Amino acid sequence: MDKRKRFWMRLSILAVISVALGYTFYSNFFADRSLARAGEQAVNFVLEDLEGESIELRELEGKGVFLNFWGTYCPPCEREMPHMEKLYGEYKEQGVEIIAVNANEPELTVQRFVDRYGLSFPIVIDKGLNVIDAYGIRPLPTTILINEHGEIVKVHTGGMTEQMVEEFMQLIKPEA
Repeated sequence: MDKRKRFWMRLSILAVISVALGYTFYSNFFADRSLARAGEQAVNFVLEDLEGESIELRELEGKGVFLNFWGTYCPPCEREMPHMEKLYGEYKEQGVEIIAVNANEPELTVQRFVDRYGLSFPIVIDKGLNVIDAYGIRPLPTTILINEHGEIVKVHTGGMTEQMVEEFMQLIKPEA
């Protein structure tokens, strides 16, 4: 009888450990931890651009907002920036604004990147990663498309081709 009790006790402990490991594995690798979801209102924020001007998301209502989270150390981010710049002028005239939110890098590093690529759209630095945390951004790059009513239309994780950037801008272009 003693052997049988030990067997069931060990089996029970093993089952509990297995369930705990399974849950931990699932929550760390498969669960969607993004807070930003299509159909929800975008979280408002205020950040300074590289010229020291405040940009508040709420003030862009009436425009489509292409909210791109990026870092200079991120190869896909580096590849998509020229596509964003190429289409910015055309779509800005049609009511689409790009806000590129850098992930807490030194201003000099970001400014050198901007100068190297000749970027003209607003670049802000999320010092302290408060906006990135509010939106649940993991990994970089992530782009959130917001319509003219401040509603999230799409969340895209990963790099973008020029065709994707154009499709996304078309998606959030305000109705004429």
